[in-house]
Amino acid sequence: MKTLVVPTDFSSVSVNALNYAVDMAQAINAGIVLLHVYNVPVTFTDVPTAPVNTVSIEELKRTAEERLEEIKRNLVTITSGSIQVYSEARLGETVEELEQLCRSVEPLAVVMGSHGATGLERMIMGSTTITAMRQLKCPVIVVPPGTTYHGIKKIGLACDFENVVQTIPVTYIKNIVKEFGADLYVLNVQDKEDEERELAEHTLDTTYLDATLDDVKPIYVPLTGKDVVETINVFAEHNNLDLVMVIPKKHRFLDRLFHKSQSRELIDHAHIPIVSIHE
Repeated sequence: MKTLVVPTDFSSVSVNALNYAVDMAQAINAGIVLLHVYNVPVTFTDVPTAPVNTVSIEELKRTAEERLEEIKRNLVTITSGSIQVYSEARLGETVEELEQLCRSVEPLAVVMGSHGATGLERMIMGSTTITAMRQLKCPVIVVPPGTTYHGIKKIGLACDFENVVQTIPVTYIKNIVKEFGADLYVLNVQDKEDEERELAEHTLDTTYLDATLDDVKPIYVPLTGKDVVETINVFAEHNNLDLVMVIPKKHRFLDRLFHKSQSRELIDHAHIPIVSIHE
């Protein structure tokens, strides 16, 4: 059975991501696994002694399990029992526990929210979200605040055409495109001055993608702009993309997303989920 893993800290942002995941699960006949990871809060006194626990681990676990159970009951009611919902509360570090859970469940994707304002760059601000996108081997769908699921019919793949044979996870891309019956747009952004020089270098990579993605009939979209993130964001907004795929470890798009100058703001009202995929 297809499964979506949804980590939650019970915040409004994670609730919104859960709602997105539930609607997606209903659309593709998948189950939901809710995960809450808790830590033991501590306080420190002026005396240089060991930290003092303010609440017991047992109490944290009980409270988390009660809240998860309440969410499960609500989801069963809302969906009329049409999807299976499982839940688990764990003590530890969020990404580490997600890694362990994903190894046993092998989900279609992890669906999570991210704290922050609107806008494609501001969306990915939380260190947990960044770490999850970079470290988890399974796909991670990051849902911006306020975004609702309306189906996935147009998917963008941010691609710089560098070492595509080694870095593009073709099987997953094809599976996800076929799963939703979506159109695939391969987005490549170049500076104007580099466009002609790199065109010849990318011919072989484009030929490889053509051959491997032939059955999903990708649409290649060359874009020009100095700001990769803003250029893709504008295209995604204007062309109503439902999802943008990025490859965290070896992709300039995500690197620039995290490290670009703050002097140029992104569009303030982007509501496009990003899915990180790994080679």
